[in-house]
Amino acid sequence: MNWEMFLAPYNQAVDELKVKLKGMRAQYEYGSTHSPIEFVTGRVKPIQSILAKARERNIAYPDLEDEIQDIAGLRVVCQFVDDIYTVVGMLRQRKDFDIIEEKDYISKKKESGYRSYHVIIEYPVETIQGEKKLLAEIQIRTLAMNFWATNEHSLNYKYSGQIPIEVKARLKKAAEAAFQLDEEMSKIRNEIQEAQAIFRKKNDNEPTDKS
Repeated sequence: MNWEMFLAPYNQAVDELKVKLKGMRAQYEYGSTHSPIEFVTGRVKPIQSILAKARERNIAYPDLEDEIQDIAGLRVVCQFVDDIYTVVGMLRQRKDFDIIEEKDYISKKKESGYRSYHVIIEYPVETIQGEKKLLAEIQIRTLAMNFWATNEHSLNYKYSGQIPIEVKARLKKAAEAAFQLDEEMSKIRNEIQEAQAIFRKKNDNEPTDKS
């Protein structure tokens, strides 16, 4: 397989979607209102990870595009849990891609404690051969959920997917602690947003140094 040719449309999709999602964030900033999006990242799944997933699920090469939904992956990180559902609502209203599936791992967390909201989309990419529709996954989570998931991923890599039972138990407790933090921050979000607005206004009014 020519991996460079195979992955080129996915790289294009990630680049385009990052611009569009960051554009959603910028529109809130232009209006000086709270943005539900803190930051956006994206990546194309490494070849070794694609091959490992294909082996694990017994997926043949010709079926990779249809069977692996996260070759193109975007991550939208939010401040508050409510922001996640605001972003999901915004994605549902877009006309430049179709939502194929939604997976709510916030109201129904995974056994490991993992929480996030996954949206699987079908995204059209313009290539020299014409339009090509690709599957892409958008993960939406809070800062706390992202911190936990990043560390859990590192531990999975270290232990080759076989994390010791005692470490799993501690991870699960950490996931609950992270979610409790999210819930507490949601309760005081108005105070936080007012403080942020005051801080922004103070910075906007400060004279710039022209020396």
